[in-house]
Amino acid sequence: METQTAISNKTTQQDFLPLEGTDFVEFYVGNAKQAAHFYRTVMGFQPLAYCGPETGDRDKVSYVLRQNKVQFMFTTPLHSNHPIADHIHRHGDGIKVLALRVPDAASAWEETTQRGGKSFLEPKAMEDEHGKVVLSGIHTYGEVIHLFVERKDYKGAFLPGFQPWNTPYFHTEETGLLYIDHCVGNVGWNQMNPWVKFYEEVMGFRNILSFDDKDISTEYSALMSKVMSNGNGYVKFPINEPAEGKKKSQVEEYLEYYDGEGVQHVALATADIVHTVTQLRNRGMEFLRVPNSYYDDLESRVGKIDEDIAPLRELGILVDRDDEGYLLQLFSKPVEDRPTLFFEIIQRKGAKSFGKGNFKALFEAIEREQGLRGNL
Repeated sequence: METQTAISNKTTQQDFLPLEGTDFVEFYVGNAKQAAHFYRTVMGFQPLAYCGPETGDRDKVSYVLRQNKVQFMFTTPLHSNHPIADHIHRHGDGIKVLALRVPDAASAWEETTQRGGKSFLEPKAMEDEHGKVVLSGIHTYGEVIHLFVERKDYKGAFLPGFQPWNTPYFHTEETGLLYIDHCVGNVGWNQMNPWVKFYEEVMGFRNILSFDDKDISTEYSALMSKVMSNGNGYVKFPINEPAEGKKKSQVEEYLEYYDGEGVQHVALATADIVHTVTQLRNRGMEFLRVPNSYYDDLESRVGKIDEDIAPLRELGILVDRDDEGYLLQLFSKPVEDRPTLFFEIIQRKGAKSFGKGNFKALFEAIEREQGLRGNL
C-alpha cells in the first residue's frame, strides 16, 4: 500500500500542477430549480449562490449548493438552441465540470496545454466588489471539463456574477457530508489506458491502484479500473472501462444510456456513515442492498471494527480493510431516470483503498438492478 501514501512536501512543491482539492462540481440538468430542491431536501445541501436573468445572465440559470467542503452547481439553459440544451438532450442530467482549486489558474492552463491538454478556456479573470477569480480549463474524457479555479483574491460566496441565494422560508439540516473523496469516470472499450496516460502526462497524476477483470467481476460481467491521484492525494479519479463478460456490464449500461463517456459517480466522505445514511434514507434516497448473509461472517473477513454490526446490516453498509485500516461504504441507486449517475457514501477509518473486498457483492447488487431494468 506504499503507493497510496502522500508524497513529501518537497515533491509537492515541485508539482507542475499543484491542486488544493475539488472546488465544485457542475451538473447540466433539465430543471435546475427542481434539482437543487432534491439535493437540499434529500441530501442536506444548503443554498449558497444563484445566477440567471436577475443577475444579468439571459441564457441560463445556475443554483449553487454547499455542504461543508462540497459545492454542487446545477445549470439549466433558458433556450432550446443553447449548447447546454444539446448536452442534456444527448446525455440526460449529468456532470459537465469537475472544477479543481489551484493557486495559479494561468499556470495550470499553460502547464497542461503545453503537455497536450486540449484547451477549453484560456485564463480569464472575473471581478466584482468582492475581489477577483481567475478561471481556465481543459477537456478530458467524453464531454467532461476540468476547470481550474484560482480564488485566493476573492472574498465573495462563490464567483463573480453570482448573488447570494437566500431562501428564508425553507430549511433542511445537513446530513454530515464533508468533502469529495473521489470522482469515477466511465470510458469506452480500450480507452482506460489512454486516459491514464493523459492524467499522467498532462496533469502529473500517478496510477496508485489497478483492478483488472479478475478483481472486478461476477458470474455475468466484468470491468477494469485504474485509480489516478494527484501528487498530494487531494484529488483522485478512478477510471473504469468495460471488460468481456457473459452479459452487459454496469459500465456498458452507463455508456449506452449516457450516450458516451462521463462521470459515473461521486464519492462523498462522512465522519459517521451510520448517521449520514440514516438521514439520507429517511429523506428518500435509495441505496443498493447486498444479501443479509454478507454480515454473517463480517468480522472474520475484515477483523474487529468499532461499529456495531446491527445498524450496518440494517442500512446495508459495506466494510473492507487494507493494510492501513478499514473503510465503510454504501452506493446509492442512480439518481436520474437514466441508469447513469449515482453517489457513494464513504467513511475512512485509516484505509486508503476503495473497497476491493466488496466488489463482488456490490456488483451483484448492481446486476440485480440491471436485471429489473431489462439491461443485464
